[in-house]
Amino acid sequence: MVLLPGYEPAPRDFFARDSLVVAPELLGGVLVRADADGTVAIRLTEVEAYGGERDPGAHAFRGRTARTASMFGAAGHIYCYFTYGMHHAINLVTGQVGQPYGCLVRSGEVLLGADLARRRRLAKPRVSPLPDWQLARGPACVAQSLAATRDNDGDDLFGGEWSFWLPVGHHALPHRTGPRVGLSGPSGDGAEYPWRYWLPGEASVSAYKPAAGKRAAVAP
Repeated sequence: MVLLPGYEPAPRDFFARDSLVVAPELLGGVLVRADADGTVAIRLTEVEAYGGERDPGAHAFRGRTARTASMFGAAGHIYCYFTYGMHHAINLVTGQVGQPYGCLVRSGEVLLGADLARRRRLAKPRVSPLPDWQLARGPACVAQSLAATRDNDGDDLFGGEWSFWLPVGHHALPHRTGPRVGLSGPSGDGAEYPWRYWLPGEASVSAYKPAAGKRAAVAP
């Protein structure tokens, strides 16, 4: 049993709301995976919201596919995908059944299991030391720290290895918003879609990079 002093498990109905409502409230919450290797807990410092059929930047914009099926299910599940032939990314499913909404976990601070997260991150050799604040900086690093793969697509946050925790007396923390990373066209417009949310002053927040030319949707 994972114990996080000062935190309590989130209820499923926390996730059963629009992604634009859930996203800023995820900041400061803790995503936990406790598997056979050990426990890693990441306090979220940066997320992006995706709105399915109303969002041209979403994987589910054009409807359900085998890849996105978990997005159309019950809130509080994991949508994990492989992108660019290089890395995985984790999304938390929100909304009601049939609404393919979700929030991409972009970055966070490892609260528990830093040694395990570091071993997973160092599976590929590095030319420089890996500081703690970089363990879960960026979606690929989050997934790597949690050892998440496509095998975890559809996993439930309310049973099994995963859980999500909120600070006791939870309320949305002061945050900033801006354009999502790596999206071109309307979906990358920060004025129309300021759907990236982050906690200011956190070293783990990833650097913003606009899309380089035209590119297909890269998030849920």
